[in-house]
Amino acid sequence: MTENKSSIYNRRSIRKFQDKALSKEQIEEIIQAGSAAPSAKNRQPWKCIVLGNRYKEEFLTCMEKGIAREEHSLAMLPKSKSGLADAKNTLRIMQEAPILIAVINTNGKSPFTALDTDERIAEICDSLSIGAFIENMLLQAEQMGIGTLWIANTCFAYQELVSYLNADGQLIGAVAAGYAAEHPDKRPRKALGEIAEFWI
Repeated sequence: MTENKSSIYNRRSIRKFQDKALSKEQIEEIIQAGSAAPSAKNRQPWKCIVLGNRYKEEFLTCMEKGIAREEHSLAMLPKSKSGLADAKNTLRIMQEAPILIAVINTNGKSPFTALDTDERIAEICDSLSIGAFIENMLLQAEQMGIGTLWIANTCFAYQELVSYLNADGQLIGAVAAGYAAEHPDKRPRKALGEIAEFWI
């Protein structure tokens, strides 16, 4: 197989960012690329809240409070406590990135809400759609020379962050974006034989 130089293969998860701002136009271009993603029944169940400056600081203060609550008092995710150290490191990375993009499933409900089977299937389909939306954003950013990190550790402060954002729907996660201050090596990937069976 020849080496591929596309954004798909060049993209890396960036955890160190330069102290350099992104323009509103750059962020709009990244989100616009996200919106070109396919979605189940064309529901397009995504919404972005772009956070910079004091809004980013307020968002991260809420996340820090949520992590502390999870660690020291009322744990909403008690079986996931081993992930708190990583969540604290993610908080540091988010602090360094100039822009955070919170991603909402506009059709979704809190993960702490019980769903019936039909609602669960709809949630799975919308989560697949939003995964495609986020990946499009990451690849567009890569093409523009902008580094990104998709973040799921917002789950540890879910209630605090949703309350701060005051947005209807389900907080899926966030994307940190900015100019990279590192060039990570490619991470190992499973071999094709481990991930695919060909019934042809």
